[in-house]
Amino acid sequence: MSLYRPPEDLETRVFVDVVEALGFVPRSNAWIERSQGRPIHSFLEGPSFDRHGNLYCVDAPFGRILKITPERQVSVVCAYDGIPNGLKIHKSGEIFIADRRHGLMRLDPVSGRIEVFLAADRLQPGYKGLNDLFFARNGDLYFTDQGDTGLQDPTGRVFRLRPDGRLDCLLANVPSPNGIVLNPEESYLFVAVTFGPQVWRGLLRPDGSLIKVGAVQTFSGGFSGPDGMAMDVKGCLAVCHNRQGTVWTFDPMGEPLYRIRSCRGSMTTNLAFGGPENRRLYITESESGSILEVDLPTPGEPMFSHQP
Repeated sequence: MSLYRPPEDLETRVFVDVVEALGFVPRSNAWIERSQGRPIHSFLEGPSFDRHGNLYCVDAPFGRILKITPERQVSVVCAYDGIPNGLKIHKSGEIFIADRRHGLMRLDPVSGRIEVFLAADRLQPGYKGLNDLFFARNGDLYFTDQGDTGLQDPTGRVFRLRPDGRLDCLLANVPSPNGIVLNPEESYLFVAVTFGPQVWRGLLRPDGSLIKVGAVQTFSGGFSGPDGMAMDVKGCLAVCHNRQGTVWTFDPMGEPLYRIRSCRGSMTTNLAFGGPENRRLYITESESGSILEVDLPTPGEPMFSHQP
């Protein structure tokens, strides 16, 4: 007998084919040779909307920050010598990027000027390589330091950077910390543990410390695991299952609601709510270099970028 009712299947559709729009062709570099083993055209990650409806994302191996307008026009905002992965937008309009090579980056989307905001050497000793990030309503910035950690090296870290510059290490024992998000009440912190493969949840105390960390979901599939995550206004969690071509959604009690299937490749890496009434989920699919979309009944939790 099944523990839960079967999740409802939802099909995606293509919002935009980035590779086709920009004419990307397969090529290689040192990071690609080590991590992918073959030339690739792109590796899309980190989708996030500004308050004008523009969708930003990264092309990790080639250091490109991309912009897709509501009219589906695709452009390169900037390209730099880095490995960008996660991307979130501040309410000021500035774009913050978790970069594996340099640390936290800050981008002016108007000028295209990018600079180091929090250098990797501030995270020494033990810097791995940043992966993803999330802004709380008070401006606290949570981010994951993943690098090549896994079950063979469970030393990935989770940090919080406060607006006054204080830096707290909340976890230092994570086998591949990846996506990160807070619940709507901001009482729980969720971390995708890719090579766990699990999603961990910890209780945030009023003093900002993290306690009672446990695994709330465990995933099947040995090639990879949970990647980017997003939260809706009812506290339901959406999780990309990378290399499985799937996004799962779970209710606040952990019961699976939907299995959202990729209509393109299997590398569903990250996601963001947007579109009409913030009910549309946009998913980066890195195998094809596409961004997919699917409509959901419940709006996503408003991001920090949309706060007054």
